[in-house]
Amino acid sequence: MSIDAPQTPTRSGPNRAALVIALCLFALGCLILWDTSRLSAMASYARIGPATVPNIIAGGLVILALCTGYTAFRGGFPEMEQLDVPPVLWIVAGLVAQLLLLKPLGFSIATGLLFALTARGFGKRKLWFSIPIGIVICFVVWIIFSKLLQLSLPAGPLERLFFS
Repeated sequence: MSIDAPQTPTRSGPNRAALVIALCLFALGCLILWDTSRLSAMASYARIGPATVPNIIAGGLVILALCTGYTAFRGGFPEMEQLDVPPVLWIVAGLVAQLLLLKPLGFSIATGLLFALTARGFGKRKLWFSIPIGIVICFVVWIIFSKLLQLSLPAGPLERLFFS
């Protein structure tokens, strides 16, 4: 008598999701290479110019795309779990809320709502608790970036209340 290992269903053909990712990585790498081809003509007198680092990044993306495509055809990726839609919707709702509220309400409130809705997507059920915590954290981030580093972040009523 022998105990057999549990049978896992075999996938026929390549992993389509991994192939889509590989194609997107390849397209992004090619787009960066095409865009930086104009920069290399501007600095032809130096070996290292404004196109050097973008070309390295583009080359890395193309290599990553080729490796991902190769692994997708070999079937080297583990089976994907079933997508749990409600958490994804909470996170997308937070991103949409931030995009829509960034200008009228400012960085702290809009990004605090993003924080709270993302926390809700990850299982934190108490929005009444995570919204104020998120706003406070984002307000501290706004102070650091806007006041200490002198970077421009959108100010809303909360920021204007403390810094007019």
